[in-house]
Amino acid sequence: MSRQRSDNQIEGPERPFAVTRDELERALRETFVRRVDAPVPLAADLAGTAIRRANRTVRRRALSGLALAGAATVLVTTGLAQLGVGQGHQGTPTVVLGDPRGLSASPLPTTSAPTPLTAGPVRAELGLIIGSWLEDRGGDRRELAGVGPVDRAQRVADQGGWLVTSAASAAGRTLWWVPPHGGAPQVLLAGADAVALAPDGRQVAWRDGPDLLAAGLVAGQLLATVRTPVVDGAVPVGFAGDAVLVRQPGEQGFTVWWRSAGGLPTATERSVRNVYGVLPGGLVVGQVTAGTPGRTCLAVLDPARGLAPVRTGCGPELGTDGRGGVSPDGRWLLANGARDGALLIDLATLDATVSARVAGPAVAGVVAWTSNLTALHVDTAGRLVRVRVERVLASERPAGTPVDGVPPGDRPVVVGDPAS
Repeated sequence: MSRQRSDNQIEGPERPFAVTRDELERALRETFVRRVDAPVPLAADLAGTAIRRANRTVRRRALSGLALAGAATVLVTTGLAQLGVGQGHQGTPTVVLGDPRGLSASPLPTTSAPTPLTAGPVRAELGLIIGSWLEDRGGDRRELAGVGPVDRAQRVADQGGWLVTSAASAAGRTLWWVPPHGGAPQVLLAGADAVALAPDGRQVAWRDGPDLLAAGLVAGQLLATVRTPVVDGAVPVGFAGDAVLVRQPGEQGFTVWWRSAGGLPTATERSVRNVYGVLPGGLVVGQVTAGTPGRTCLAVLDPARGLAPVRTGCGPELGTDGRGGVSPDGRWLLANGARDGALLIDLATLDATVSARVAGPAVAGVVAWTSNLTALHVDTAGRLVRVRVERVLASERPAGTPVDGVPPGDRPVVVGDPAS
């Protein structure tokens, strides 16, 4: 009895939805048989032919998939092998003579995993450069391949790597950028007469032949380079914000170069002999000559007015080498004295009689503050000196500590840190 249909719907399915492959082949054969008018068997099995064609198509697609997968595996394996070869290759860095505009950093090869730094005098404070190795404050150790004798090193803010300046030589100075996450040091400048770095490492100024140049540092490249001609002997020594502090030759004082204003101004503050650092508000701490017969005193200088003195205080006899550094909060100055090694000076007393305490051996390199109350530097014997304000105020004199691994005749270099 036939089923009644309504609106092209039936009460239930003719067969279960779940069928096997054999059932599908059998149903296909039955369909071809029903379409044949003659009751005799066909010479050609149309259903079998269709099934065989389908099976061949499935096999071809499977083989094609396997072939593509094999090709992809070969390409990936080859790429990994090529990367493995590249990891051990140290590329030749790009040397920029003079204006680095248009410089594009070359691909950075990776380095091997850093070796943990053994316990040392600066592991938890600041980094050190010892010979050709950078020993970071976090405990990592990496080789600075191709970097010669180092005069200064500065960490770039926001994990931007490091800037490393070579010692002066007959060929001038070289400035390298060390990538933060591995890779060989890259040459940013070569043959410069003098190089100055901003405290955060984001700006660089240098003297190249008759010109003074300055640029910003972004991702290991010097950008927005500006230049201006200067007299013979004028060199950049530091930054106060965006302004470049320029020492004039001889005893002709200092000039402030505001790049946005164009060339170097002709006005010079002749009383300024050295600059030590910048206060949080942007004013500069420097050494000036005052009175008769020209005593060396400390002064707070205003870069917006060409380093004109704002406050001056005299008392301690200061050295003339200009080595020293200001604490991050602007309260303390550690600088060389004329005779008694390093002096710790309370800048809060600058308006009256300046208070100074003897603070251990003389500074031979850069003064780097680890906090508002602790400074590190290297003395003339190559020893690391840690100056703690509270102990110096208690009449304790810091002593130098030998640093392991320093090559004979060399000195370690303390790495300045803008985060300190």
